[in-house]
Amino acid sequence: MLKQTHRAFSTTLAARSLLERELYQENSVVRLILNDKKVNTLSLAMINELFAELKAIDKIEKIRSVVIAHNGKSFSAGHELKELTTESGTEKHNEIFNTCGEMMNFIRNMKVPIIAEVNGTAAAAGLQLVASCDIVVAGKSSKFLVPGQKLGLFCSTPGIALVRAVPRKVAMDMLLTAQPINSEDALRAGLVSRLVEDDQVKFEALKVAEQIGQFSRSVTALGKAFFYSQAELNTADAYRYGSRVMVGNLKLKDCQEGISAFIGKRHPEFEHSNELVEKTKKTD
Repeated sequence: MLKQTHRAFSTTLAARSLLERELYQENSVVRLILNDKKVNTLSLAMINELFAELKAIDKIEKIRSVVIAHNGKSFSAGHELKELTTESGTEKHNEIFNTCGEMMNFIRNMKVPIIAEVNGTAAAAGLQLVASCDIVVAGKSSKFLVPGQKLGLFCSTPGIALVRAVPRKVAMDMLLTAQPINSEDALRAGLVSRLVEDDQVKFEALKVAEQIGQFSRSVTALGKAFFYSQAELNTADAYRYGSRVMVGNLKLKDCQEGISAFIGKRHPEFEHSNELVEKTKKTD
């Protein structure tokens, strides 16, 4: 049964904070809630605050996963268009897209899984954020789109994450027509991992986090890193790399504890560390 108790991630929140923070499951799951009181645009301020929060979380060994959720009907409407006018200047534009890209890459490289909790519309850079997460739980009424064509601003950077989450033909259809896809189409395309009723989205996202939290943090981090690295290799190189990773995985104490527990028909007691097992001397 899910542990639903929670408290604010910070004892005091800044009055102008664009995020709400909650802790669940004995403080091992952080739920970050996009909350700009409007449509949760990824303004530079929102990007900076979310990025800083993620970097701080990645250093906390107790954390097992992060849920990125939202208040309101929009997960995120994408970049703040007022920041993309000529008056803002090229320097500001570069800062926005470079910082956003760095954050998306950081999500992929974090030690813990990132779960998107979507119960509304994810558009443009908002969809980019969803596609960059490791797991996506969505409500049935959710919609996903990259509508840049309508504004004369092609969704080039959102397309980077999109094409790595769905087939190319689906991505190009979305990018060129600027039309939304519904949650069922997103599930079939691979953009969404789990589809549930709207009133079950939060519960399901926390359920996923709880399932992940049962396992070794160090092994989860190893597995996540390998998954994305091998995807960029050809099949032969991926298998060679995978063999080395599997052999290294076997040297972790948590791995040998898991194997021992399975053989002994007991629950494993993981240490969640990268500590290796001591080598045993071979006897003649």
